[in-house]
Amino acid sequence: MPTIEHLTERTPHVSPDDLLDGFQPSYRFGDVSFDSYIPDPNQPSQAAAVGELRQFAESMNASSGGFLARLFGKSKPVKTGLYLDGGFGVGKTHLLASLWHAAPGPKAFGTFVEYTNLVGALSFRKTVEVLKGYRLVCIDEFELDDPGDTVLMSRLMRELSDAGVRLVATSNTLPGALGEGRFAAADFKREIQVLSDQFDVVRVDGEDYRHRGLPDAPATLADSEVEDFARQRFSEKTIAVDDFAALTEHLQRVHPSRYRQLIDGIDVLVLRGVSTITEQSLALRFVVLADRLYDRDVPIVASGVSFSDLFTPEMMSGGYMKKYFRAVSRLTALARNGQLNESAT
Repeated sequence: MPTIEHLTERTPHVSPDDLLDGFQPSYRFGDVSFDSYIPDPNQPSQAAAVGELRQFAESMNASSGGFLARLFGKSKPVKTGLYLDGGFGVGKTHLLASLWHAAPGPKAFGTFVEYTNLVGALSFRKTVEVLKGYRLVCIDEFELDDPGDTVLMSRLMRELSDAGVRLVATSNTLPGALGEGRFAAADFKREIQVLSDQFDVVRVDGEDYRHRGLPDAPATLADSEVEDFARQRFSEKTIAVDDFAALTEHLQRVHPSRYRQLIDGIDVLVLRGVSTITEQSLALRFVVLADRLYDRDVPIVASGVSFSDLFTPEMMSGGYMKKYFRAVSRLTALARNGQLNESAT
């Protein structure tokens, strides 16, 4: 028999140590390495990127290994920061997580949003104080769509760099028309201003996500069917069963930095009555939840509207569109896993 829980009944209390413990690669990238990244032979920049990142990790290991390691481990000078520039779906997160695994600690790995949420939970000064003690900070999916958050992260990176922390970042890209929405190295360097000279740009070319398109969302079930469907398919799992309206209301009372703990121990999520979100602040919170569910590979069984209609057309073409496209893609993959037994990749 499955165990049934409700996310709306959970209000996690998370200590600063608990928050920081979560700053490591997600379940999907928990065991990746440079060796498990298979470069496309038609894209030589991918193999070159592996070499650049290996050298970056070796330079960090050499600098922590005493005089002989520093003497014999050096090759060409390595800058204090790297920026992985490439399209969506070419393996930048795999490479970033591989670097994190290969580098000495203490170290942190999180998305741009997770770092901004950390600042919101701890305060800017406390976040700087804590992360200054790290040797490496990896920032996945650096974003430009919120000017305030971009300035915040630029300031955070500047203070960490001044303290000797090594920084490595990737960016997300927009699955829109060809040539539009690419977050290129010039944009990144412009936004981090005084730090730009300290970053080496590593290109990771490959087939862009926009050419592959979004997978079709599975047909949603009837409200009366979703729980029984999940109980039968996932009979030995812990299943969270929630009404969509109640869950979205609950998300507004839980800080996004706690969403990882909110879904802790949940194997499957059942959502009854999914509807289009019309309020931007709530939509952005649901994006964070979608990311945490995807990190944990939590299958979804849902009724109501398709996840392709979760956000309004205005949201899907507005300033935060890349967040919403990513969320739709990830939720759709989890729904296909939950309802069609397809692996969410």
